[in-house]
Amino acid sequence: MRSKSSVRNLPVYQPGKSLEEVEQEYGLKDVVKLVSNENPSGCSPKVSEALKGINLFHHYPEPMAPVLRGKLAKMLNMDPRKFIFGNGSSELIQMICRTFLDSGDEAVLADFTYSIYQTEVKIEGAAPVFVPLKKGVHDLDAMYEAITNKTKVVWVCNPNNPTGTLLDQTSLVSFLTKIPKHVIVVLDEAYIEYVTDPSCPNSAALLEQFPQLIVLRTFSKIYGLAAIRMGYAIADTPIIDELHRVRPSFNTSRFAQQAAVAALEDQEFVADWKKINDQERRRLMKQLEEWGIHYYPSHGNFILFDTGYPSYKVFQFLLERGIIVRDRLKYPTYIRITIGTPEQNDRFIQDFAEFLASQVIA
Repeated sequence: MRSKSSVRNLPVYQPGKSLEEVEQEYGLKDVVKLVSNENPSGCSPKVSEALKGINLFHHYPEPMAPVLRGKLAKMLNMDPRKFIFGNGSSELIQMICRTFLDSGDEAVLADFTYSIYQTEVKIEGAAPVFVPLKKGVHDLDAMYEAITNKTKVVWVCNPNNPTGTLLDQTSLVSFLTKIPKHVIVVLDEAYIEYVTDPSCPNSAALLEQFPQLIVLRTFSKIYGLAAIRMGYAIADTPIIDELHRVRPSFNTSRFAQQAAVAALEDQEFVADWKKINDQERRRLMKQLEEWGIHYYPSHGNFILFDTGYPSYKVFQFLLERGIIVRDRLKYPTYIRITIGTPEQNDRFIQDFAEFLASQVIA
């Protein structure tokens, strides 16, 4: 048995270690997971209440998610026909590649961004064209220069994962204005609800202006619904119609749809956590400055920084103390941490300070 050539040599995606795995392996009880950019406070209590009322286990879910679609359309003041839903935004990334990429096509993306883009591009037999970041930010001028007549899709993650850097409205408009008509631009806004910078792009306005734009969003981050897998794309209706051709039947469950509707109804929860995240993000970046550590100024719920030591050593040191962070990144001395609760961040600061002290002594 042989898989198809575009799949054969693909690496398997490696998520961060789970709480259960670390608890078992190290015999720990109070493990802090600062690895997957989840919301450490969980989700709105309204979600748990909403899920109690589901009892139609014997019926398939609504394939078009009409209640959720209507709720989002009203909240964002957009045409409901411009939405499509996926089993997490990762499924939507897969659907976009399946719809718009043929073997031999090219897709332009940053060299240090969400890894699933390049994986899905390669599965379709297309070629990823990597453009280096510029001080941790998408280099839009260089990305534009990389576009050829073979380019079909451009990926822009904003804020970028894993650097957390943000592109502003002016930069994006200037970039999108130059894009050839045959190219789809995907603006992945998985972390957009965490942004407090007033220069944050207005993607609704961008969608009105640029018909070849697709905006991706997710309920896995600030809404705290990573377990139920729900993401959505917004685009002009001709694009949405094409995506529906490859959308798996009944791809989002009743649980996911109901949970997402309930989450949208509690914007107070979102606003509260956005404020806490901003305070803790500032506190952690200030602490990194005091340690003299280089970091990328983040607009998300995570921070990427240079430990100055092999990242696997830092990872292992923290893991043995019950803190899971992200290593195995492009830069061998960098780690990424999710911004936790104030108490979780206290633990990280204490344990990482202990690591730094141990290196001085050594």
